[in-house]
Amino acid sequence: MTYTLYYAPGTASLAVHWALIDLGVPFETKKLSFEAGDQRAPAYLAINPAGRVPTLVADGAPVAEAVAILMLLAERHPDAGLAPPPGSPGRAHWLALMAFFANGLAAPFRDWFYADKDGDPAGAEAVKALARRRIEQAWDRLDGELGDRDFLAGAAPGAADYLAAMYMRWSRNMPRPATDWPNLSALAVRMAARPAYADLVAREGLTPWPASPPPGGA
Repeated sequence: MTYTLYYAPGTASLAVHWALIDLGVPFETKKLSFEAGDQRAPAYLAINPAGRVPTLVADGAPVAEAVAILMLLAERHPDAGLAPPPGSPGRAHWLALMAFFANGLAAPFRDWFYADKDGDPAGAEAVKALARRRIEQAWDRLDGELGDRDFLAGAAPGAADYLAAMYMRWSRNMPRPATDWPNLSALAVRMAARPAYADLVAREGLTPWPASPPPGGA
């Protein structure tokens, strides 16, 4: 299996980059600069017509959308525990979670960050207000789903947890970051304590978040 990940630091590619590091599989990376407009270059649009990240080229075939890529990696590496096995009791719950991330968080975060660019700037504040409500409702749901469990869809971190950690990081400068929810805060700290997270932060040149995870970690 060969993988090439097209990414930009801190963006929607973060969860995929993290998962690849944790999988321990060989992969190449191609860093895109949004400031330079790399995502709009003809060569990139040829593999991702939307001009967004991530794109994972898996054995020569490009795949877009972070949720879809993580589902593909779970399928291609069934022993890695990224997802409950097909037919297992937790599989339907995991599928619902992945769809929820695509619809319940990816879309409102797009509105939160790009309200004045994707639509009429005059209506940007109303769009952002709605996006904030939807994001906070998502935190309500995910915090409740976690309950007293360590991870969202199993005994070990999986695809859903990489996505959750990525979106929670995006909320860090919002009026109510995800860490205002106690179970999500604990998940954020738990995920940040993983060795692969330190590797990810170094590779992408990011500021660690949460700031001070406890030593050790799972």
